Amino acid sequence: MLSRLRPFSPLSRRAPLTLATALALGIAGMPAQAASTVADDARIATSQAPITSPFDSRDYRVLTLENGLTALLVSDAQADKAAASMNVRVGSAQDPDDLLGLAHLLEHMLFLGTEPYPEPSAYQDYITRHAGSHNAFTAARDTNYFFDIEPSALPGALDRFSAFFLSPLFNDGKLESERRVVDSEYQARRRSESRRENDVLNQVLNPDHPGTRFSVGSLETLADRPADAPSLRQRVIDFYHARYGANVMQLAVVAPQPLDQLEKMVTERFAAVPDRRLEPPTVDAPLVTDDALPVYLERQTLKDSRQVRFLFPVPDPQEDYAHKPTQLLAHLLGDESEGSVLAVLRDAGLAEGLSAGVGRRDGEHALLSVSVRLTPAGAERLDDIQATLFAAVDNIAANGLEAWRYDEQAALKQQAFRFQQHGAPQHEATELAMRLSRYPVKDVQYAPYRMDGFDLERTRAYLAALTPDNMIRVYSGPEVTSERVSPWFDTQWQQTAPDNAGGTALQGLSLPGPNPFIADDLTLQDGQDDKPTMLIDDAHFAAWHMAVDRFDTPKVEWRVSLQHPSVRRSAEEAVLDRMLAGWLNDSLNEALYPARLAGQSFNAYAHARGMTLAFSGWRDGQAPLIERVITQLQSGDIHPGSFKRVQRRLQRQWRNAPDASLIGQARRTLDQALLTPRWSSQELLAASQRLERHHLEDFRRRFVDRLYVDAMAVGNVTAEQATAQARSVKQTLRPRLTRDAIPSLEPLAVSAEPAVLRPDSTRDESLVLRYLQGSDDTPRQQAAVSVLAQWLQTPFYQQLRTEEQLGYIVNAGYYPLLDAPGLALVVQSPNTDSAAVAARIDAFMVATEARLDALDEATLAPYRQAVHSRLTERATGLGRLTGRYWQATAREDVRFDRRLRQAQKALNVSPDALRELWSTLKKRSLDLRFDPGDKPSDVGAYRSGLSAFTAEN
Repeated sequence: MLSRLRPFSPLSRRAPLTLATALALGIAGMPAQAASTVADDARIATSQAPITSPFDSRDYRVLTLENGLTALLVSDAQADKAAASMNVRVGSAQDPDDLLGLAHLLEHMLFLGTEPYPEPSAYQDYITRHAGSHNAFTAARDTNYFFDIEPSALPGALDRFSAFFLSPLFNDGKLESERRVVDSEYQARRRSESRRENDVLNQVLNPDHPGTRFSVGSLETLADRPADAPSLRQRVIDFYHARYGANVMQLAVVAPQPLDQLEKMVTERFAAVPDRRLEPPTVDAPLVTDDALPVYLERQTLKDSRQVRFLFPVPDPQEDYAHKPTQLLAHLLGDESEGSVLAVLRDAGLAEGLSAGVGRRDGEHALLSVSVRLTPAGAERLDDIQATLFAAVDNIAANGLEAWRYDEQAALKQQAFRFQQHGAPQHEATELAMRLSRYPVKDVQYAPYRMDGFDLERTRAYLAALTPDNMIRVYSGPEVTSERVSPWFDTQWQQTAPDNAGGTALQGLSLPGPNPFIADDLTLQDGQDDKPTMLIDDAHFAAWHMAVDRFDTPKVEWRVSLQHPSVRRSAEEAVLDRMLAGWLNDSLNEALYPARLAGQSFNAYAHARGMTLAFSGWRDGQAPLIERVITQLQSGDIHPGSFKRVQRRLQRQWRNAPDASLIGQARRTLDQALLTPRWSSQELLAASQRLERHHLEDFRRRFVDRLYVDAMAVGNVTAEQATAQARSVKQTLRPRLTRDAIPSLEPLAVSAEPAVLRPDSTRDESLVLRYLQGSDDTPRQQAAVSVLAQWLQTPFYQQLRTEEQLGYIVNAGYYPLLDAPGLALVVQSPNTDSAAVAARIDAFMVATEARLDALDEATLAPYRQAVHSRLTERATGLGRLTGRYWQATAREDVRFDRRLRQAQKALNVSPDALRELWSTLKKRSLDLRFDPGDKPSDVGAYRSGLSAFTAEN
């Protein structure tokens, strides 16, 4: 698999793509637009707008304010949300040695009050009241702040947002609490395997490189200063003034307002950001010193997982983004088709997955990585795997550096760029702000897709770096033990000597041929439906269709749900359902990997009624792919190796469940208690250990012989085309069951007596998830609970996280179980036990009654509107649109207007309705609690006393 890694390093400014080349590629560059008369010409210059795809109807304008701040404005008339992102080119790599985590702490502090908006909750409350969301992150060389909001509220949001960079208060009263929140964030990530591996890797990389230091921050590293030294608050302020300046900031705004309006908003609010004449930070120290390699490391995993990574120091390829010399190498090393490194390792029972890409970029240096996910047998043959990798490198050097291979990759990228689908405005704004700090303005949209021509010399130079003498090998596995422990994430590790005898390369390696799945017919067909309509409706098969042309892409999303009643009868049947879906994916991996590269994806996933086959890709070539998958499901050989891989993968997932995220474990326990049937990870693991290959073969026969089938096609496809494909699916599958034969999915009502359930976890933190369940599943109550959750978000967060410092993960939100409405109050704490956290939630709930008593129409109105806006947002992207409608077909009463009905009801929720609802919710609660060392609850015993959720409960 080719890893797609976000660029994080500055670039040398190569000559931009010429207009002639852009036109030859079918790309229309947006014309440069003159500065608007609304701007002060003395303060603003206008740069050329980006190259965009021919189907991108959005308007672009790039402004460079006189203070040096660059802003990219995107006017998207179809956007339901407005969004902004500010990227500041400073990050944890610039932390002073005596205050590691300072950049991260500063990021947190900017949210806690500014001169015009001094209240710590002012920004968050405004965003929440207007259907928005916000966040930020601190990376090695960047700090990025972003939000989205109702378009009408954008001016007010920018007022508050711009003040971060003009007049933050660095609230002294909140410094200690936010220092503890940063520490809580660190504690919540201490069991992250990727961070644990990086902590070990940092021990052998160059200690003079700032990227090898601890970056999150903790109570220890952010301790206050001695009395005779500047205080911690003063150090935060000094860092801000030394590192934050307009000319190292890039702003992106995506909104439906016209460009002139957006320009006025930005210039009025950001022109006064101070220009401190800063230069973007650079890193001169190499990642690896010349005499350090090769290095062989082993480190312990907390989870039952095994991996080996081969890391090679290389120059950062960002400078060559227009030619992408590492693209072809990563493609050939990460290939998964027949003859690839992964294919021969899989056939030998040594590996389950492989990825290749470039990471740890700092602008000058990087690491090219090949990561192999191992089987237990593979962990015993690391030298053979290494030898096989270098045999592949030799084969690429001898036979793989051919221009046609590069040209094929370039053509696929051009296809993707031409028909790219834009994401949600917040995602778009963040991506664009990051790219604006890395690429010439012209290429902020085009850079990830741009491949101007094959640079054989540069590609060979990168390939030449892939040698045993220029390598760091990191093996990760649960059996590794050592007295040596990494400093920040407590990972046992050791350095080992290489085996001088070396390994033996596996046979069967070959390079991929030309991709046979590249689509030829990319014509766009007219047709836009408001909602899906039924194409076929008989007792055994239903097919829906929705023509979509508004995304300007000749792609189609197909979903085919294969439903069988047996998958709910026992844990064994549920495991076999998951195994059948997993086997189908695994058995087709090599054959269909070129299709994925060409834009045709397939995935099978199990669910409570059976299995769904999901297809996504170009209309051209999709029919034979669907036929191939169904034929494989019906009659493909279940090879012993594939069976074992899938069984091992599922068992590892269930064994590792107690070490997964604590909030995720609590949610799974809640689902297990209130959605039936559900089985615990331990029950599924035990059932899987009783199964052999013949059980799966027998299940496959029973499953495909008796099915009920639902299907849906959404995209650039006509009703006639979709009908023909649906009939083909029906004829091949020959479904025999009726929908009535498939048990319906129903939630359970919580017990009338308050109860506490404890998940099965090995985590070190404490947690409380308080679930408050509604009394009926009408749109009216669903809307009321949604509005209540929206209203509670900010006070719950401010009280339990900001004021009481209980933990990093604190939130209140709407939590429906199927159609049963509910509210979840969540606190995860590194240092406060669950009983104390529950007591604080109790106190918050008591205080909520007083807040509700004082709640009036004017105060509630924006929260009602926020819920309405969220529910009526248009889906961004064909996949999200399909998912929204596909979920509706799983209900007994198939309706595609549920969101709209709930949105309309939200506008009518009154304060009295919320007061009445709160009284109901308090009587229908269930706590999920955990403290380290707790024994898991018997969820089945709790569930056995529950009744089905109905309006009468």
